[in-house]
Amino acid sequence: MPGVTTDRLRNVALLSHTGAGKTMLAEAMLHKAGLSTRLGSVEDGTTASDFEPEETRRGSSVQLSLIRCPWKDREINVLDTPGYADFRGEVLSGVRVADAALVVVSAPSGVEVGAQQMWKVADERRLPRMLFVSKMDRENADFQRVMEQLTERFGRQCVPICLPIGSQDDFSGVIDLIDPDAEAPDSLRDEVDEARERLTEAIAETDDDLATKYLEGEPLTTQEVKQGLRAGIADGAIVPVLAGASTLGLGIGELMDAIADYLPSPADAQPAAASGPDGQPQELECDPAGPLAALVFKTAADPFVGKLSYFRVYSGALKSDSQLWNAASGQAERVGQVFHVTGKTQQAVAEIVSGDIGAAPKLASVLTGHTLSTREQPSTLHGIDFPDKVYQRAVYPRSKADVDKMTLSLARIAEEDPSLRVDREPDTLEVLIGGLGDTHVEVAVEKIKRKFGVEVDLSLPKVPYKESIASAATVEYKHKKQTGGHGQYGHVFLSLEPLPRGSEFEFASSVVGGAVPREYIPSVEKGVQKALVGGVVAGFPVVDLKATLVDGSFHSVDSSGMSFEIAGSHALSRGLQKAGPVLLEPIMRLSVTVPDEFTGEIAGDLNSKRARIQGMTPQGDGSTIVEGEVPQAEVLTYATTLRSQTQGLGSFTMTFDHYEEVPAHLVGRVVEALNESKEESKT
Repeated sequence: MPGVTTDRLRNVALLSHTGAGKTMLAEAMLHKAGLSTRLGSVEDGTTASDFEPEETRRGSSVQLSLIRCPWKDREINVLDTPGYADFRGEVLSGVRVADAALVVVSAPSGVEVGAQQMWKVADERRLPRMLFVSKMDRENADFQRVMEQLTERFGRQCVPICLPIGSQDDFSGVIDLIDPDAEAPDSLRDEVDEARERLTEAIAETDDDLATKYLEGEPLTTQEVKQGLRAGIADGAIVPVLAGASTLGLGIGELMDAIADYLPSPADAQPAAASGPDGQPQELECDPAGPLAALVFKTAADPFVGKLSYFRVYSGALKSDSQLWNAASGQAERVGQVFHVTGKTQQAVAEIVSGDIGAAPKLASVLTGHTLSTREQPSTLHGIDFPDKVYQRAVYPRSKADVDKMTLSLARIAEEDPSLRVDREPDTLEVLIGGLGDTHVEVAVEKIKRKFGVEVDLSLPKVPYKESIASAATVEYKHKKQTGGHGQYGHVFLSLEPLPRGSEFEFASSVVGGAVPREYIPSVEKGVQKALVGGVVAGFPVVDLKATLVDGSFHSVDSSGMSFEIAGSHALSRGLQKAGPVLLEPIMRLSVTVPDEFTGEIAGDLNSKRARIQGMTPQGDGSTIVEGEVPQAEVLTYATTLRSQTQGLGSFTMTFDHYEEVPAHLVGRVVEALNESKEESKT
């Protein structure tokens, strides 16, 4: 739409449980707006928003996509988000730049887990929202049952502004409750009157003058109803409920009218919080004439086209053929062309105005969460708080040809999806990819193969065990070798003692009388440290001990730094055997949030995993936080375990806390498993 202005924009995030019909709703809106000649299909992989091969193959969204729908004199940016919990990072990107949310609920299925989770996401962002009951034409569709669930789960502010005519095979359209001239079938007249009364009452409660008029029995005018509804939605007092069937195109026009008429524009939003060049707080009005500030909320990496950065302009206007400044990287960027985007289709435009959403290619230094501004007036908007990884796998190249390209491709895919984490475990030397679930990581691997031609295999990460000692010991080692000419001679006495957990390693010398010359003492320490790399229990690094050089001897001709280094190394290895070697395992701090009804089952499961539960705190919202410490080896697959135990309603965070001794009866099992994995790797 040429000359679009900020007040005529609507930025709406589509949120729902997976399979509730978001993508088909976006497709139906696009078709209703006249931008497609035929309705695409999720099953056939022909929808505008599910255009990645991973989506068409699965029949569900795995990434955020943008659908732009002109409607009457408005321009609606629909942010179609994935419903599956593994792709929550994409959802957070979408709601970060939305001004409102449209929560989709399937009429046959009712309010599912994902809808409840998405409602919480919208609550956290304080987004005004609407509800759309989809699939009214499907078997078991029951609008009244869904309405009862909505009011029970989300509150009495959920009020229909339209009613469906029939359901399942008999569904034929919707009745607009706001339009006093809308005709209702005789069979629905009483229901329509009752629903209109409930809607009028809800609207009257949003304004004192309207409440007085309503209580005095005066009817509210259509204009008063619309104004009251708009105000009620803006402050969360009213959540309008609509219904329809995307595949039939029924109820779609009414929904788009409601989005255009009642949801807020970017011009209605509060000023955006930002920071200036010296960190001083700023408030940026959504003004096309203001200083430029645009937040990059999504990055798409393509091996052929290059990088595409999606952004929302919060202040000013981002023009084609302009210079930008990326304060995060301290680098200037040149923009050749900016686009409006619908699915994978790009439309070149002269500028993206304040409040609008667009994309620009080939911004080299720009990542998701960065702010685009000008060097003269730099600003930094608050980025996107992505969730921590809860699922992690080790990554191995499938062939030698994949070795060199694997690291780069992993970095590129993590750049595209910041909720993925790629790390290298220093103790096991494994490359690890972490995400929000098994499907999240599997999709990333599929993308790496498709986009970069790199094939990798996934496996459970190795647990970074360590070793230590349980008691003190003194050990002697003499390195003596004569091969003609100068020989080798180094003789040391080491005293070993355990240190508190987390102390790592200390070296000291208490040699007196020059038994070991001062210049050789650093060589002894070097040898000891080399021997710490692999312990005697299972070859893991040795920590939390102090080695003291207490005595020794030297040869005036044959002694050398190398001789004492060898002596120190062998002395340490021999001393570990005498000092009660122990195996240490990483202990994680775990915090699990679950609905109250699952608390007992979760606690019992954690106890079976050798966890120490340290607290169970009711939250007052029907959930409880269970906190405790648990060995890492017991929770390598906890993300999938928790999901199945809580029907997807549980969540958790986990961080490393400290190391502890592995119980003696389990040491043999760990060593045996390690030896088996070594044998497998040889074959």
